[in-house]
Amino acid sequence: MPNMHNETHKAERIGWLRAAVLGANDGTISVASLVIGVAAAGVPQGSILLTGVAGLVAGAMSMAAGEYVSVQSQADTEEADIEREKRELATDPEHELEELTSIYVKRGLDEPMARLVAVTLMSKDALAAHVRDELGITETMRARPIQAAFASAISFIAGAIIPILAVLLAPSGRVVEVLTATALVSLAVLGGMAAYAGGASVVKGALRVTFWGALAMAITAGVGRLFGTVV
Repeated sequence: MPNMHNETHKAERIGWLRAAVLGANDGTISVASLVIGVAAAGVPQGSILLTGVAGLVAGAMSMAAGEYVSVQSQADTEEADIEREKRELATDPEHELEELTSIYVKRGLDEPMARLVAVTLMSKDALAAHVRDELGITETMRARPIQAAFASAISFIAGAIIPILAVLLAPSGRVVEVLTATALVSLAVLGGMAAYAGGASVVKGALRVTFWGALAMAITAGVGRLFGTVV
């Protein structure tokens, strides 16, 4: 029995990985920056914790709503394109055959072979062939708004819990220091994991995420301290 050669490519998981890391990074950076800004203004620790929880809830809902609207728009566009293909296949199948043949020619097949492939595929499932090869829509890449919204909210919450736990466990008066250190370490780990899974440099991935997270927290802390002093 011949050995099966199974290949796995990093590009196959980069879509969901990017979404998960983006949500977690956003959760950590947003809530950590928000909490640090409030803490820098000198408010009590209880108020800092309340701010973090409010930021978690608001951020998760915002991520879910934004992702749903975005992906639903994509889904609507896909459905409209598929319906148009159905009409064109019903009214002008010969033109659609020529269109599919030209696609395969552009991909490297000679014209007779491209036409044979197009005829064969269209005889089995013409719509599926056009949706896949003309529109570039596959089952694994179809837009799924509900799943996307849920995944974005969960990943945001996972990232946002980190700074909230840091506030809970930090000694009174050391919230900013503990939270900053915890958030930066978490961001470095997230960036490194994403880079490793995607086949990129772990160090560069970690440094990239950590740098932008540190910048966001530094700016927010400065604003919090400024307005805290003024008020």
